[in-house]
Amino acid sequence: MTLALKGPWAKAEIDTFLQQSTFPLRLACVGEDGFPRVVSVWYEFDGQHFRCVSHRSSQLIKLLEQSDRVGFELAPNEPPYYGVRGQGIARLSSAADGKVLRAMLQRYLGGTDSTLGSWLLSRVEDEILISIEPVRLFTWDYRERMG
Repeated sequence: MTLALKGPWAKAEIDTFLQQSTFPLRLACVGEDGFPRVVSVWYEFDGQHFRCVSHRSSQLIKLLEQSDRVGFELAPNEPPYYGVRGQGIARLSSAADGKVLRAMLQRYLGGTDSTLGSWLLSRVEDEILISIEPVRLFTWDYRERMG
């Protein structure tokens, strides 16, 4: 798929922001009732795909099994406002080796040696990898205007 870009940032600037940011990714998918659901998830970005994990029995996985189209946003909550939002296609696969989960724990908690890290790793065989291929990216940056 061809990636559509809109906004003030070039692809290289977007990639740097997505790779360095540790804000949670706000991931939106559509529920059976037609209303959107927004879930904040840890992620990593390789320049082409977001990777997240979620437990096999989670509501998020159930929704993504029904529809692979997602929306997302990555931005701070406080001013000045800037970030990336977009739309993409989500693919699900087994994450039983724990590699992505361990990377998330390192990225967001600084390692796997915590109560939360131990608990998540104890369930690693039931984790599902969510790989999101962005098809549209929109950027905004009000830092200069709001500074």
